[in-house]
Amino acid sequence: MSLTLQQALSDFILQCFDLPAQRGLREKNLLRGAADVALLGDGHEVTQLSEFHAGSIIGMQAQANNLALAGSARNEHPFPMKTTETTLNIRRANERGHADHGWLNSHHTFSFADYYDPAQMGFRSLRVINDDRVAPGKGFGTHPHRDMEIFSYVLEGALEHKDSMGNGSVLKPGQIQLMSAGSGVAHSEFNPSGSEPLHFLQTWIQPRERGLTPSYTEWRPKSEHADAPKVLVISPDGRDGSATIHQDAEIYRIRLQPGQTVTHELKPGRGAWLQIAEGVLTLNGVTLATGYGSSTEEPGTLKLSANAATEALLFDLG
Repeated sequence: MSLTLQQALSDFILQCFDLPAQRGLREKNLLRGAADVALLGDGHEVTQLSEFHAGSIIGMQAQANNLALAGSARNEHPFPMKTTETTLNIRRANERGHADHGWLNSHHTFSFADYYDPAQMGFRSLRVINDDRVAPGKGFGTHPHRDMEIFSYVLEGALEHKDSMGNGSVLKPGQIQLMSAGSGVAHSEFNPSGSEPLHFLQTWIQPRERGLTPSYTEWRPKSEHADAPKVLVISPDGRDGSATIHQDAEIYRIRLQPGQTVTHELKPGRGAWLQIAEGVLTLNGVTLATGYGSSTEEPGTLKLSANAATEALLFDLG
């Protein structure tokens, strides 16, 4: 299928289903084998469209709530988060939403799919953090997105990406892909290994404006990044080799060894979210372990000290 026809079909899907499809297609009828994913660009989008039924999503109350909330999520900061002036807000790992589909084991930091908590709708422009584990040879078939900045950070295994813009790559641990869905794009994500599991964080951030031209960038660490405690991986201007995002958001990869400390200065008017991917550290004296998140909107110094080998993502959001 030509890229022109792919884009036309993607636009059609997006016009029909809009943002609800972003959740529905991820959670329903997405189990695919390697042969199906190979069909990207050769009719697979038609198969995906024929299998998706909007009515099956709105039939459940929790999902109906999510669809309405996701529509509101197009606004810049539609859901004010609960914050305190002098303390950190802690999001414990065991309080996250959880879905186990056999081939996919996912923990949701914020409301997503069947998991709905009105107190956990995001933080500033940060809308989704999903901690996903995908079985060998399985993955998400071709599905559409629009008006969302979506990036995946690989922790274990390999992640294969293909999209209707013609991009295709396999990412390894420590690497990041960032897709700006803009006016509409279709893509697939897959574990290409027949034996090794895939573990990655997928994050959605609302863009600064709707209808942007879709784009795709990657961040692959250089040799000097291997042991760096804090590295800028995503930014609005793409500085220092970071991937470019269409939002006032700077994302840092934190990688600390036991006893190692790094700091970050949070400026007035901004908010910080720290997501622990693996390990244990203290943030301004508060202990956070694997799967924990923490946020603050209080300006000042954030001090991160590792109790064990730790990998995390730090979001500095306008």
